[in-house]
Amino acid sequence: MKKILFITSSLISIFCLISCLSCRKVESKAESMSLREKLGQMFVIRPESLDPSYSVTEVHQTYGYGSEFISPEMIETYKNYPAGGVILFPKNIINPEQTKNLTSQIHALNTIPTFIYVDEEGGPVTRVSRNPEFNLPVFKDMKTIGETGDPEIAYRAGRTIGSYLKEYGFDVDFAPVADVDTNPDNPIIGRRAFSSNPNQAAKMDSAFYKGLKAEGIFGCYKHFPGHGDTQTDTHKGYTELNKSWKELLECEIIPFKAGIAEKINFIMISHITCPKVDPSGNPTTFSKVLLQDKLRKELKYEGIIITDSMEMGAILNEFDPAEAAIQSILAGADIILIPYNYTKTFDAVEKAVKEGRISEKRINESVNRILKIKGVL
Repeated sequence: MKKILFITSSLISIFCLISCLSCRKVESKAESMSLREKLGQMFVIRPESLDPSYSVTEVHQTYGYGSEFISPEMIETYKNYPAGGVILFPKNIINPEQTKNLTSQIHALNTIPTFIYVDEEGGPVTRVSRNPEFNLPVFKDMKTIGETGDPEIAYRAGRTIGSYLKEYGFDVDFAPVADVDTNPDNPIIGRRAFSSNPNQAAKMDSAFYKGLKAEGIFGCYKHFPGHGDTQTDTHKGYTELNKSWKELLECEIIPFKAGIAEKINFIMISHITCPKVDPSGNPTTFSKVLLQDKLRKELKYEGIIITDSMEMGAILNEFDPAEAAIQSILAGADIILIPYNYTKTFDAVEKAVKEGRISEKRINESVNRILKIKGVL
């Protein structure tokens, strides 16, 4: 009996030692990186942000001015501004061969994986399958799937989408839409969400996420703390959700809470302002109350917090873009999505660290989360 206990105790000690060494490897990797290398991991950019021939306005236009490959000039920019991720839009996704070549070029930019992101929700927000050059299945919308009441259908949809995203070189899908579609006057969510019932939405979100995961694609729950009951659109400007935290827990937070229990890797935060939760009037993007007190501490979320696009009206109409990125990092965001004027924002964040506004410890916390997800141990 003593011998068995000794062997068991020894195995536990060895396991703990291996776990500890793994953590140290991640920490030492972050510590061995330069500040600019670390900061780069905290940005997901449009590929056009690397092309010096485009103006800032051209970079952020929805149509036209699209990078279809990575040029030598873009590689040079990347050496100085090494983004950890790139997001592709229809103007970058022309046909299957070109897309595979582009994603291969992006993956080759860095020895630390440069993740490639896309909004492929199924339904109206779809970047790949609605391109006729790809000849892929197209889903009407997620509400139609939710109305079946069958999570297996959502799972199969996730697997279908995950399968072709993997084939074309993507790593992260900004889906599922974990919002609860409770407001018929909502101008932006609607049938992108699975259900107006939070528990039904939670089941469908989980099934879809697992379908993506089965094909080797990371999913991302969005838009915390919930965009389904707003009457305005954060793409266009200021958007308020006038609910208490208790009310949010009874509806909007249910899908996110269920996902967190299943160890989801990414949550996208919205630019919604929740004055009854954070009286400061800060949007979720800058809210320590929502990101640290609620999402990290109360809900015990340990994965990556990524902002919604920082080129959206709720940010650009109200805040300086570079300062917005700084405030978001201070609030607890790990990744800044589509900073407006990437190089200027990058330099401003670096300056904020060097001047002590942002501690390097705070940067390391986010970089360690990112490196763990990327498998850099």
